[in-house]
Amino acid sequence: MEKFKNYINGQWVEPKSGKYFQNINPADLSDIVGEFPESGQDDVNDAVAAARDAFKFWKKVPAPKRGDLLRKAGDIFAARKDEIARIMTREMGKPVFETKGDIQEAIDTAYYAASETRRLFGFNAPSELVDKMNMSFRTPIGVVGVITAFNFPIAVPSWKILPAIAAGNTVVYKPSKDVPHAGVMFAEVMEEAGFPAGVFNVVLGKGYMGNMIVEHPDVKVIGFTGSTGIGVKLGEICGRLNKRISLEMGGKNPQIVMPDANMELALDGVLWGAFGTTGQRCTATSRLILHKDIYDEFINMLADKATKLILGNGLDPKTQVGPVIHEAQLNTCIEYTEIGLKEGARLVCGGKRATQGDLAKGYFFEPTIFADVTRDMRLFQEEIFGPILSVTKADSFEHAIELANDIEFGLSSSIYTKNVNYAFQAMNLIEAGITYINAPTIGAEAHMPFGGVKGTGNGHREGGWTVFDIFTEWKTVYVDFSDKLQRAQIDNY
Repeated sequence: MEKFKNYINGQWVEPKSGKYFQNINPADLSDIVGEFPESGQDDVNDAVAAARDAFKFWKKVPAPKRGDLLRKAGDIFAARKDEIARIMTREMGKPVFETKGDIQEAIDTAYYAASETRRLFGFNAPSELVDKMNMSFRTPIGVVGVITAFNFPIAVPSWKILPAIAAGNTVVYKPSKDVPHAGVMFAEVMEEAGFPAGVFNVVLGKGYMGNMIVEHPDVKVIGFTGSTGIGVKLGEICGRLNKRISLEMGGKNPQIVMPDANMELALDGVLWGAFGTTGQRCTATSRLILHKDIYDEFINMLADKATKLILGNGLDPKTQVGPVIHEAQLNTCIEYTEIGLKEGARLVCGGKRATQGDLAKGYFFEPTIFADVTRDMRLFQEEIFGPILSVTKADSFEHAIELANDIEFGLSSSIYTKNVNYAFQAMNLIEAGITYINAPTIGAEAHMPFGGVKGTGNGHREGGWTVFDIFTEWKTVYVDFSDKLQRAQIDNY
């Protein structure tokens, strides 16, 4: 069995504890991916020290030169796309066509971040005094700790790591314990691209390591993607330590379908949105809000398509839906099915573990649809992170918007309609960081802001130009060439 190592200060090193944990393929529990370091505080300290020392010179490297290395990383991700995709599928389950898309996001982000190193614009403004110039520009902050979830093992960390490095910071990355191999592959790409020792470090281990990184005094910024419960706790720690943190947390995303919509398009959208990545996306379509005029017909058509989705090992090209990530998540799906039935929702299809043939080897759960879900039910309000879709009836467009907003989250949203007035009203009225018109709730692009409102996050936006607000500080400079003391407001007014 292959043993993997941490990547610290440009070297592949064993954990100080000598302890390892096994990573298992969720589609086939007999398939052990490998043994990975169960790192601890000493390993974190080494990684942070390396990143702290590297920051001293990395921040001085001209930003476009940093961009040159990011572009190389993008080229390497592209060249190794098929290889890394299969590694990711074996590790976390989603089909290869999805993991290829995951890597493509990293490729896009690498090229975009590289281009932005020539566009890290500041702002100049006129001074209120004569012979004086005012300017401002971005500066890097220091060591960035990155902690991410399992569902997008390359894409999501790339949204944080690559812009942070482009801005002149250094990084200590802790991937989810469920996808350590992807973390190793990320480090291999960065090493091959030629990033200097200490600029990027990967420390593998279990969940408790997140606190070690967050609480380390030399880590200045935290980029987190994960559950709301953990994110809130990390936010409390950073608040106490006066440390910047970007939180990307839960979602309970609605897709509204109006009677005038293209029904086949809306069906395809909700199938992909609800059951892509086995529903394990923060942007997954977990609530379907149907206008009363199409409610029964649409549910029948949807159930017919959902029951025909092919479950299986993601390495099989025929597979459309893979396993959930582990036994705990499988049990969560079972538990929420029982909750839905107890609360009076109507089970349309699915609702149980899939055990036919080879599916018995893994953590497979049938694509599940509940109808007649009301806003007071837990199925409507709580994030499940599995292939369970809740369907709710709306009496009107206004009612649909009201239902869409009646939750604590606000990440993504969608409406299918040919009515331009409904579309533009939805853009303004839906309480979410992202709204799609005639598209599912998933499909973010690397050059656009990504993030949510309400309980989904804490106001930051990854992706696009806005991500640099997370990883830079503003420096304001006043240049007075009047050759005399000018006391600003005192002398000017």
